[in-house]
Amino acid sequence: MVVPELKAWRAARPHVVRVARSVRPQLVRAVEAVKPPLVRAAGAVKPLVTQPSTVQFTAGAATLGLVVAATVVTAAGPWDSTGQRTAERDWAASQGRAGGADHGHVSGTSGKAPAPAPSAASVLTGLSGSVGAGPSPTEKALADVLGPLLDNAALGTERTAAVVDLATGKRLYGKGAGDALSPASTTKIATAVAALTAAGADHRIATRTVLEPDSEKVVLVGGGDPTLTARKDAEGNASLRTLADETARALKDRKTDEVTLSYDTSLYEGPDVHPIGLDNTNVARVTALMADEGRLDDTSSGTAKRTEQPAADAAKKFAELLKDRGIKTADPVPAEATDRAKALATVKSPPLSALVERMLTNSDNDIAEALARQTAVAAGEPASFKGGGTAIRKQLKKLGLPLKGAEFADGSGLDRADKLTADLLTALLAKAADPAHPELRPALTGLPVAGFTGTLSGRYAGQPGTGLVRAKTGTLTGVHTLAGTVVDTDGHLLAFAFLTASDPPTEPTATQKGLDALASTLATCGCN
Repeated sequence: MVVPELKAWRAARPHVVRVARSVRPQLVRAVEAVKPPLVRAAGAVKPLVTQPSTVQFTAGAATLGLVVAATVVTAAGPWDSTGQRTAERDWAASQGRAGGADHGHVSGTSGKAPAPAPSAASVLTGLSGSVGAGPSPTEKALADVLGPLLDNAALGTERTAAVVDLATGKRLYGKGAGDALSPASTTKIATAVAALTAAGADHRIATRTVLEPDSEKVVLVGGGDPTLTARKDAEGNASLRTLADETARALKDRKTDEVTLSYDTSLYEGPDVHPIGLDNTNVARVTALMADEGRLDDTSSGTAKRTEQPAADAAKKFAELLKDRGIKTADPVPAEATDRAKALATVKSPPLSALVERMLTNSDNDIAEALARQTAVAAGEPASFKGGGTAIRKQLKKLGLPLKGAEFADGSGLDRADKLTADLLTALLAKAADPAHPELRPALTGLPVAGFTGTLSGRYAGQPGTGLVRAKTGTLTGVHTLAGTVVDTDGHLLAFAFLTASDPPTEPTATQKGLDALASTLATCGCN
């Protein structure tokens, strides 16, 4: 059975295409005019994922030559007014309180009584086998169109691929799909699924202050929140300023206006420096306490110089905030809180579902490493690089995913020791689409949208997959990967994974264009 909206879209599409082609030159010029601000906006990280605007819908549609006005976009698809693909919306419904596509600014994300994580009105779930106008793509048809593209020399010396029908879970195409290669940042899909499985989509990470008994010793206890901020506008994140407000109030209620301050980072174990070393701008020291990812500028995404002492700097900022609120204190020192310490105040992160979405959309390495450790804590493993990898494997094994050849050296994919297969990446996406696992849906809703959001905002220029492909990128020197979902022209939702490696390295832009062409081909090919 075909859902009514999808049927209407198919009926309207020929006419829409004819109209679009007649005005495409004007629309393309309009797109070029708005592209720079859209790209800048996409690069500005918000704490929660936002949906593309009507302008973006129209711009993306113009690039495709499919639609010409916002009314056509919202009525005929492929997008609806919430930014969700129309076909996906009709095949899916959120279940329970699992979070999802757009959490918005949630009141109560800090303080003693945080609001529960909201459920999205419509999020991507698994599809029934009855959906789709025609048969699923066939292996031969996919091989005919993907094979030549995979032979592109720009992809390098090694390349693997897998395509899965999410309605059935059946692999439709594979090329070296069981061979493990370095996945780069597509590792974050595994981290997302593992963290959501271990801790739950509604879990929030607490940063708190406690008072040691019979003393005036306050301890700032880090819980591993990678989005804790000291900035005036917390934008929905847990605020160090709010924590200072509530701590000062609690101390004054006790008639205390002078304390000693220490900070506790004992939740995490092992080295705090990523194996790639400190001489990089991709990730801060991985510590249970830091503010604004240890950034030394006002950015909130992408690369940036980081402080050498994120925990100490966060504690020092907290001491300054206490002084501003009438609580005198000396410079803070590291110390572990005792079990007898009494709670003073607590702030909590946005729900884990929102952290996962932000991590995937912006390929945030700091959030990824924090989520690997949160997975370790929830799974009873040491909260270290090694413990995080062990915990991720343990959670994915619980889900029955194909782990042969897989290695998890970190949560972000920056470590070349990570190894994943195309089979595992597509299996992760399929599991996230499974109606039996609504808690995993943010692993899909957080994927960047081609040409519009996150790490795909600057890609897909001129590609027919613009606005249709959702995928996680992965890039290291000599390594380029892409894994995500796409709805083909017959309405089948497909998961795909393409991994490439080359020594000597290929030219990055050419390799990325080659990967984008593969995903775009899936979007435009019925292949049956």
